[in-house]
Amino acid sequence: MTRSDLKWLLRRGVAETIVESELLKLLESGKPLRLKQGFDPSCPDIHLGHVVGLRKLRQFQQLGHRVVLIVGDWTAQIGDPSGASATRSMLSAKEVQANAQTYMEQFFKVVDKKKTEVRWQSEWFSKFGLEDVIRLTSKFTVAQFLAREDFGKRYSSGKPIAITELLYPLLQAYDSVAIEADVEFGGTDQKFNCLVGRELQQMMGQRPQQVFLVPLLIGTDGSQKMSKSLGNYIGVDESPSEVYGKIMSIPDSLIIDYLELVTDIPDEEIAEFKAQIADQSVNPMTVKKRLAYEIVAQFHSSQAAGEAEEHFAKVFQKREVPDETVVMINASAGLKSTLSAELTKAGLTKSRSEARRLLTQCAIEIDGKTVTEDLEMAQIEKGSVIKVGKRRFAKIADN
Repeated sequence: MTRSDLKWLLRRGVAETIVESELLKLLESGKPLRLKQGFDPSCPDIHLGHVVGLRKLRQFQQLGHRVVLIVGDWTAQIGDPSGASATRSMLSAKEVQANAQTYMEQFFKVVDKKKTEVRWQSEWFSKFGLEDVIRLTSKFTVAQFLAREDFGKRYSSGKPIAITELLYPLLQAYDSVAIEADVEFGGTDQKFNCLVGRELQQMMGQRPQQVFLVPLLIGTDGSQKMSKSLGNYIGVDESPSEVYGKIMSIPDSLIIDYLELVTDIPDEEIAEFKAQIADQSVNPMTVKKRLAYEIVAQFHSSQAAGEAEEHFAKVFQKREVPDETVVMINASAGLKSTLSAELTKAGLTKSRSEARRLLTQCAIEIDGKTVTEDLEMAQIEKGSVIKVGKRRFAKIADN
């Protein structure tokens, strides 16, 4: 690649590189680089927020560089001692293995498996003794760690910080030493931890890693970063129609960011879309349809993207019932039934409590009418069509 091409690689979909001039020289040297990407297996699924960084990893792989995927199996079994993180609970080794397997199946939908080396933290941390831990902690001061924004805020407000929490940046940093990383990839919220790794490598006689930070993708709610725990995510393993529908639900203000961060649409075309949206010469929904098509095609196929587009037009624009409506073999015509149980049995809700919650949110319809009465006594008949949320449907049949 020319220097201009390399600069594009370090610009599009990138928040910050530390140090850009050094990384550019490494890329121009032609030496294959070791690209560190770690993940916390407390959750098995990948969403578009993760894809922002994974796409950059793949672009580096195409230049001949190697991804080193670190499975955080050791730290995942410790959990979050402060109780501040609902997503970082203590896991068993079996749970870690199961989550990691699912994660990697989705990871390799984006990243080239043949050019990836998978490493587990337990390879080095299982050999750590108390002496090793004390030696590692002696490298940094408490003041340095309180400079991290979240630690600093909690300390100044009098909220507790467990000593174990201070170990996480150190353990992540040691991962870089263990695999001799040349570049560490992460979101902007990982900047402090990545810099600790850079500093620790230098202390231990290694060349300090470069730090490659990508923006945090805003979720479908339009306000907070995409997160499974917040429910504003778009999963890479979701069905084509679900992905397409969720993309169509994002605020218009996010269209350009999504085009730039999670598609291969050329910069020039994106700039044209941006100008057209700004001067109102194009309906944002037209651009959003293109975005939804591109993302579905990326994780499924062009055919699946076309079918998802047709499904969206039929269900949400023409207000028709989708062909693949779930048929629930339930009550005979005219009888009342425990609808929450039937919705759960059919897989339209995860639990009866979720069904009841959706009812209170006026998110369940029967034959086009919002259910406002007691969910357990809702009137359903043979042929009735039930809509749960925006994209889930069921149809009642005889026993």
